[in-house]
Amino acid sequence: MDKINGYSEQEARALIDFIAEGKKRGEALSALFASYGKKCGRAAGSVRNYYYQFLKCEDARAKEILRGKRLRAEKIRAFSDEERNEMLKKILSERSKGYSVRRAIANVCAGNEKQMLRYQNKYRNLAKKQPELIERTAKEMGLPAAMPARKTDFLQKRLEREINDLYDRLAVALREENDRLKKAVERLTEENEILRRAGKTEKGA
Repeated sequence: MDKINGYSEQEARALIDFIAEGKKRGEALSALFASYGKKCGRAAGSVRNYYYQFLKCEDARAKEILRGKRLRAEKIRAFSDEERNEMLKKILSERSKGYSVRRAIANVCAGNEKQMLRYQNKYRNLAKKQPELIERTAKEMGLPAAMPARKTDFLQKRLEREINDLYDRLAVALREENDRLKKAVERLTEENEILRRAGKTEKGA
């Protein structure tokens, strides 16, 4: 059977059903990607990428699987040229101190993981598609070339692993927060029931 973007039709349907049901329960997409990846032995980042590709797929089978699911790609806040250039300067300034790309971005974002994820994705895309922009910015700052002359698959894969790890950590944090809120709602529901019964008792006295 022909695959849809690398998944069999059955696998694609299972993923979309899993995401749709999770969204109905109010679960975050990042947590769903991590859960599905763990369940099926796939990296959360791989599941995430496939999902967004599937939403844009023109295959008739994909459209049929998505029908009625009310799933759509969340709007991504694009970088303006000014924001991109400011981000690059900050990262390159940290890189000039001897920090790795990951550590440089962490320093720039002061530990804000959502911002780190956004910056890592943007920096990875620039390194892959516009390395000359990174090199030009470094030159304008009087710094050595930010990218080595010989780019290696190893460095690219390492950065992608770090991005996937960051998604996984965000998913865990969101899942824990979701569990905490559910317990709080349950506790408040129980307290409300106790008060309701107490009110009935007082009226009957």
